[in-house]
Amino acid sequence: MTLGQSTMALALPTLRMHEAYAGELIRDLSEAQLDASPGPGLENTPRFTIGHLCVGCAMTRRGIQDPGGDRYANVDVPDVFLEQFGRKGPQDRRLPEAMPDAPHVEELLSELRRQHDELDRAVRDASDDVLNHPCSWKLGHLLPRHVDLVMFVCTHEALHLGQVAAWRRAMGLDAAMARMIAG
Repeated sequence: MTLGQSTMALALPTLRMHEAYAGELIRDLSEAQLDASPGPGLENTPRFTIGHLCVGCAMTRRGIQDPGGDRYANVDVPDVFLEQFGRKGPQDRRLPEAMPDAPHVEELLSELRRQHDELDRAVRDASDDVLNHPCSWKLGHLLPRHVDLVMFVCTHEALHLGQVAAWRRAMGLDAAMARMIAG
């Protein structure tokens, strides 16, 4: 089994769970709620958060497909996603803004699934040398290889989905995870 096959055997079930959880977190929200912030510390709105996950996943895939290239260039997401949800790491402190042409819930969830599918293909198709190759990014001193960055995608998504769960509670809404468990 290649490194890519074993990595995705571990990561893909988590990414699929994230898709389901993201759906539970945002499917019942109105357009206004998708862009609402209940206050300081929860400025990343649900729409921004899911769009941001799509862009992050696409940038990770870009790095694997072109290990020596700029993972911020030629990112395969719809233009509106880059315009509205593209950030360049934790130091980029721009706050989300409501935009009239923002993707709707189904577009967000469809793009998240597409990005996961594309990441799965890219990792499985990558050589072990590519996945073990050092990648340049802000947390590279902790997670230096492309395969480390792929596994970080799972953590990154869980972190941000947890923020949306906290957002729901701050907005007085029910727990999405409880709905998932109840089936």
